[in-house]
Amino acid sequence: MEAQRMPGHLIRRLHQVSTQVFTRHIQEAGFDLTPVQFAAMDAITSNPGIDQAGVATRIAYDRATIGGVIDRLEQKGFVTRNVSTTDRRAREVWPTDRGVRAYDASLPVVDAVQDEILSGLSNVERARFLELAAKALGGASGETPGG
Repeated sequence: MEAQRMPGHLIRRLHQVSTQVFTRHIQEAGFDLTPVQFAAMDAITSNPGIDQAGVATRIAYDRATIGGVIDRLEQKGFVTRNVSTTDRRAREVWPTDRGVRAYDASLPVVDAVQDEILSGLSNVERARFLELAAKALGGASGETPGG
């Protein structure tokens, strides 16, 4: 089997394309967010007060490095952090008004990016791709697809 036809290679290439397309469009729209920062903002705006470990879990990111992602969001004025009142080891993360506005304004751009990432697929193929990708993720990681 040729390496270029192996699932791992194709997934890596699709990830590269996804990141490039996201970065180009988000920068052209005047936003300063990486894909991981956007995912973190999604988790934080959907769950105000979530702790850093919870953000990492929600976006399937490394718990040891999520602090750096949140540091950068805090430097941009998008989030604030407080020591949890129930667990002094945990840091709760809250979106700022500026962060919510940036997240809300960037959503249409990120939504449009999805079409470009899968532009080679028909609508039916896109739906099937998403279904199969979620199923593969669940089988590979032990996660429940979609959760």
